[in-house]
Amino acid sequence: MRDQAEGLRNRFRNGNTEVKIAKAIAVISGKGGVGKSNFSLNFSISLSQLGYRVLLFDMDIGMGNIDILLGISSEKNITDFFSRNLSLQEVITKGPENISFISGGTGLSYVFSMDESQFNRFSQQLQSVLEQYDYIIFDMGAGISKESSQFVQCVDELITITTPEPTSVMDGYSILKYLHSHISETPIYLVCNRVHNQKEGKETISRLQNAVKKFLNTEIIPLGYLPDDRTVSKAVSRQVPFLMMYPNSDISIGIKQMADRYSRQALNESINIRKNNFIGRLTHFFSGK
Repeated sequence: MRDQAEGLRNRFRNGNTEVKIAKAIAVISGKGGVGKSNFSLNFSISLSQLGYRVLLFDMDIGMGNIDILLGISSEKNITDFFSRNLSLQEVITKGPENISFISGGTGLSYVFSMDESQFNRFSQQLQSVLEQYDYIIFDMGAGISKESSQFVQCVDELITITTPEPTSVMDGYSILKYLHSHISETPIYLVCNRVHNQKEGKETISRLQNAVKKFLNTEIIPLGYLPDDRTVSKAVSRQVPFLMMYPNSDISIGIKQMADRYSRQALNESINIRKNNFIGRLTHFFSGK
């Protein structure tokens, strides 16, 4: 798969006239505590292990924890881009398995309140960063706000995380309903986390799929389900991604298979070089504020 990914990148590089930029993916959930950040981190590592260049951007305002899950104390975060006038490249930290990440924290309030000059600087540097990666994964905060909603509307794809708990399923449907009223063409993938068995995972995904189809008249794409694995809490307490600490655990095997399915689907898509779609939508959003 690594050779396949590299071959795809070379097809774009050798074209000379066009530059392939990263696909922007937002990982969302209707409520907290469903394992969204753990998914974002380990899914990013899985894609990197397949040979893709991945940047993980912690967008959970005030609750950013990617660096905590990694056990890495980042010297810089997105706040420094605004307050210390650092470049976006300077606030990127190298993580394990060749992933890169940008720490968030309280500084992310800057992202949603930029003035025109700040946005121009941010968008120009983000464009350069996007050309260095295959995927940029935004780990969004739980729930939805006006600001985060407008940002989420700009990405290329969405992955929503739920669990089999009825409240989680209902919150998952609510966020999908809200987003559907604002975006109707963005592909939305569904992951069910913390399932106790295969039947529970399939039934949860089916319930959400059917509700979205019946009441919203749209389709969501099932990405799969992940088991309620006790190795996750052990890895979190050790501040090591479960994929690295327990590579042969059920959940590690599951998320690797999920990343493989996802990447194969992306590779099977017709070749489509995105001409600043994500940046263009961001620009449209900020110009209309």
